[in-house]
Amino acid sequence: MPSFRSVSVIGAGAWGTALAAVAARAGREVVLYARNPEIAAAIAASRSNPKLSGVRLDSRVVITSDIAHGARADIIVIATPAQHLREAVTALAPHLAVGVPVVASAKGIERGTHQFMTEVISEAAPTAVAAILSGPSFADDVARGLPTAVTLAAKDEALAAELAQALGSSTFRPYHTSDVRGVEIGGAAKNVLAIAAGIVVGRKLGASAQAALTTRGFSELVRLGRACGARSETMAGLSGLGDLILSCSSAQSRNFALGAALGRGEKRPSDKLAEGEFTAPVMIELAASQNVDMPVSSAVAAILNGTATIDEAIESLLTRPFKAEG
Repeated sequence: MPSFRSVSVIGAGAWGTALAAVAARAGREVVLYARNPEIAAAIAASRSNPKLSGVRLDSRVVITSDIAHGARADIIVIATPAQHLREAVTALAPHLAVGVPVVASAKGIERGTHQFMTEVISEAAPTAVAAILSGPSFADDVARGLPTAVTLAAKDEALAAELAQALGSSTFRPYHTSDVRGVEIGGAAKNVLAIAAGIVVGRKLGASAQAALTTRGFSELVRLGRACGARSETMAGLSGLGDLILSCSSAQSRNFALGAALGRGEKRPSDKLAEGEFTAPVMIELAASQNVDMPVSSAVAAILNGTATIDEAIESLLTRPFKAEG
């Protein structure tokens, strides 16, 4: 079994900083990479990140803007948004040791290629071993050491177990699996469905509508997962149902916040990235290629690209023919 003593986190946003805190709490040597030298210097000097107010970084976390330094670790965790993952891994690739695990922590599908996060890693850094970390969590909770359970997947389940051991602690509990695709679909789909849940709340359609949205959305998630080879138990676990419930019911979710703003008739928030906005059209294309019906997700995509108003999308969902469960 490999011995993982050091962890590099690539991306010094709120989530990356939280994951650096996780790795330090697990007793690892930690490097946090920020692409901007001024940001790296500021975080190093203050031991805090303005994006995580009130959270102080462990003194053992080294902050750097040197990508080669960031690549020298036993585990590399990529904490950039999904659409910037390829750029980050491409920059890292020349500096990576052969066989080093590179763990994506973004939830999405790459535009243009329709590739999932581990596929992007494998293509951009062929000598690395791709893995994915997903599940119901928010950066502020994780950084503060509040109890959190996530899922960590790699094709080699023994490796996934080792990675979980290396990053886990009493308050951050990764459950491991070899069902990479199930974890990736659960994470990507929930972002889109969280936008739908926000719209329901912003439109004041009631708690019953929100519950219906969550259950029907989960059915869509499972259908797509099965079509893409995911295992049922993963879709029903932390990477699927738990992530969906949290994101569809919490104001901390950026996707939920986007949907709520749209539901109230407001402009899209410009200060926060909502991954579901990028994922929705790609996921619908993927679903169509697999002959999977995803009406809720399709409605979200139509609202986002302006081909349907919210009222039209709601009417189309409510006038669909009654059908059997499944």
